[in-house]
Amino acid sequence: MKKIYAWEPWFFIFFGLFHLHRIWALINRESYASFWLGLMENKGLPYYLIMGLLAVLCIIGIATFFRERKHNYWWRWVYICGGCYLLFDLFAIAIGMEFWHRLLLFMFDTNSYYWNVIWIAFILLGGFVFVLGVKLLVKYNNWKQ
Repeated sequence: MKKIYAWEPWFFIFFGLFHLHRIWALINRESYASFWLGLMENKGLPYYLIMGLLAVLCIIGIATFFRERKHNYWWRWVYICGGCYLLFDLFAIAIGMEFWHRLLLFMFDTNSYYWNVIWIAFILLGGFVFVLGVKLLVKYNNWKQ
């Protein structure tokens, strides 16, 4: 039987908000790029807290996908696709993979012709994931009653 776990809507709402914060990149390129590049290069406590939380959520999502493999909803594929991407991203940053570092520097280049395209894509993804989370929360609350 298909089941929505109580934490799943909040997973999507959290990741949606995390992606939606990138609206800041459209408002102030320099401060946004400076904040995230500084966070990634300094790797202090805030970096490890944010990245640790993101990694744990991805691992929980991936485990849920496999645990419910016979009863999955379509949206649980986000756990596999998004979770594996994010875990790779965190791993590549952690080990200092040169190719990935150059890609991040390109993404955070405030003079880039593609700046708006990159960050609007992440914002649209965040909006989709946030709305999905809200819909799952409504569905879960109706199903629970």
